[in-house]
Amino acid sequence: VQPVESGGGLAQAGDSLKISCVVSGLTRDEYAVGWFRQAPGKEREFVAAISWNGVQSLYGDAVKGRFAISTDDAKNNVFLRMNRLRPGVTAVYFCASAINWGSGYVAGYQYWGQGNQVTVSA
Repeated sequence: VQPVESGGGLAQAGDSLKISCVVSGLTRDEYAVGWFRQAPGKEREFVAAISWNGVQSLYGDAVKGRFAISTDDAKNNVFLRMNRLRPGVTAVYFCASAINWGSGYVAGYQYWGQGNQVTVSA
């Protein structure tokens, strides 16, 4: 059930980067997948979430208009396209799944991936 992230790495300011998450093993018909990020010394921050059918999405204020979350037809892969990356932002991006839709909070998600680091240089 644990999500597994892939992608990430080093990017330059202004670049785009896409990270992916594989979600499997969920038995409920309705669930959501979210992305969070955590910079060194800071709390985990909500980035985006998508509903199981890919119809609904939510974004954190810091990324609204620049990032896009999507899912594939099989609904097993969730992607986060990050555009216009800002310099000096280094964070570990976590994928998480929830049995209910609508949460932008860490407590709303039951299963977490290990996280992948994204480093943006100036």
